Amino acid sequence: MTKRAMTEESIGGSDPVPSGWRVAVLGGGAWGTALALAMLRAGHFVRLYARDPETVAAIDRGENPRYLPGIALQPGIVATSNIQAALDGADCVLAVTPAQALRAMLTAARPHMPAGIPLVLCAKGIERDTGALLSAIVEEILPGNPVAALSGPSFATDVARGLPTAVVVAARDEALAADLAARFSAENLRCYSNDDLIGVEIGGALKNVFAIAAGAVTGAGLGASAQAAMVTRGFVELRRIGAAFGARPETLMGLSGLGDLLLTCASAQSRNFAYGLALGQGKELSGLPLAEGVPTAAIAARIAAERNIDAPIIAAVAAILDGTITVRQAVTALMTRPLKTETND
Repeated sequence: MTKRAMTEESIGGSDPVPSGWRVAVLGGGAWGTALALAMLRAGHFVRLYARDPETVAAIDRGENPRYLPGIALQPGIVATSNIQAALDGADCVLAVTPAQALRAMLTAARPHMPAGIPLVLCAKGIERDTGALLSAIVEEILPGNPVAALSGPSFATDVARGLPTAVVVAARDEALAADLAARFSAENLRCYSNDDLIGVEIGGALKNVFAIAAGAVTGAGLGASAQAAMVTRGFVELRRIGAAFGARPETLMGLSGLGDLLLTCASAQSRNFAYGLALGQGKELSGLPLAEGVPTAAIAARIAAERNIDAPIIAAVAAILDGTITVRQAVTALMTRPLKTETND
């Protein structure tokens, strides 16, 4: 029997395991499926949990056409819609649920979560209702599981196809971060380690907001110069907010900060850039894929205001998204702010 032919009843403790870990991937979207493939290539046995039975059936057939159209999935991923089965005996869990759904996912996973194993956050955002970083949610719901985060400039389609990609794995425990990075690395996936968990989270969350801004400027036809200015000054705001949270400047200059910002602000492959592009073009937004920067913009603007952090681009994106101002009005307001000396902090 091949792994792909296994039923849920057959994915218990007797699974054949490669030389690596049993990795549970929670989330059957594009990024979850791509990371499942990456873990498989790194030599791990992979179980992927997806709520949608149709997604599970598609993955069992060797495809995920809803999220990764045209990409064939190599055999070996065991998909299931049973979260207990996905977590049973796991050595590591990748949480690939959208940021705003993470709390509900972790609550569902808690009764079945093996004690002491690392949980790696693979979504990017700030919880809209509480302003909590995602690591804080893990520490609240699963205090017995060390938390890490995987971030960096990476598109799901590139990782799924096995194209060269570099990411960073962060944890407060430097040894854990290094171990995870080594275990996740494979041909064409290079993982660096970092012990600045907060810095990696902040970079990943806020770059989505600036990608919406860059897309909106492009969609509104305001030119490449305006887009470059938006991204550059956005990075300054990212560094300001990161500093307020205790992030190290060198982290924000790395893959999970500047690297991810440059990627997502320059390509319609980015859901956030694509959302901003449609926004700037005045198109209908309701049918677009989830853009994590939408809920993050409002809470990031609120955090900046509460902490007295100068973040006019974040505030402008939040105002555009709630319909207070238009893209052109926002750009006009930014361009007519009082002149001052350029600073990068």
